[in-house]
Amino acid sequence: MSDPQRFAVFGHPIAHSLSPLLHALFAKQRGIALQYVAIDAPPERFIEIARTFFDEGGCGANVTLPDKQLAFELADAHTRAAQRAGVANVLTRQAGGSIEAHNTDGAGLIRDLRERHGVDLRNRRVLLLGAGGAAQAVAFALLDENVRELIVANRTSERARKLADALNVSQRVCISEWNSLGRCGAFDLILNATSVGVLGASMPLSRSLVSENTIAYDLAYGKAAQPFLEWARSAGAARTLDGLGMLIETAADSFEHWHGVRPETEGTLRQLQT
Repeated sequence: MSDPQRFAVFGHPIAHSLSPLLHALFAKQRGIALQYVAIDAPPERFIEIARTFFDEGGCGANVTLPDKQLAFELADAHTRAAQRAGVANVLTRQAGGSIEAHNTDGAGLIRDLRERHGVDLRNRRVLLLGAGGAAQAVAFALLDENVRELIVANRTSERARKLADALNVSQRVCISEWNSLGRCGAFDLILNATSVGVLGASMPLSRSLVSENTIAYDLAYGKAAQPFLEWARSAGAARTLDGLGMLIETAADSFEHWHGVRPETEGTLRQLQT
């Protein structure tokens, strides 16, 4: 019997990651033997660590903060989803030994919002907080869903402007200075794609961004999502959602990308919530 295929998740820090558990549950569900581990990969060592993993027989890896840009740069080939986002959260070793980059962030978010939470994004006014790796993938996915207006805000306006330029649809996308958000009015959907909650920092935002119909969604999950979601609840948001469902959907997408079969995700979500 051959050894199980080896997979991993790279990030820094990474001990908190649910990815090993998720892929173990998916593998059991589909009767697939695999090994999946979390590997700490500080940015300054990511290329070395990732190359060693694949050189030693690793088949695929998920990539999280802060290594998604580096994962994109490491790859020899890029799927359309990775090319559009400019970052990668999935790496796959190809038959000849080359590395392919893929991105599942945007698709995972949309599936969670639309299919699990019943959110229709058409003609909605959306605020995207952050312009980093996950935000880039999410922004393209939101435009694909025909949102009416997408405003991107980042503490560094230059990065937000770079993302808006990449989206290349100026009639539906604009940027806002962080300190000017209070003049933007209320939004149908506010997405937090910053790392503020992950870092344990606060996020001062104007309550005027929220109306009684606003949905607030943090791409992080668990404790990291609470500062933003607590602010949204205190401001009167209609619904507040964390990114656990998105995480599960992005993991399922990568599992399908590697193994050719898609796992069932609703039961997995219930297992993690109990």
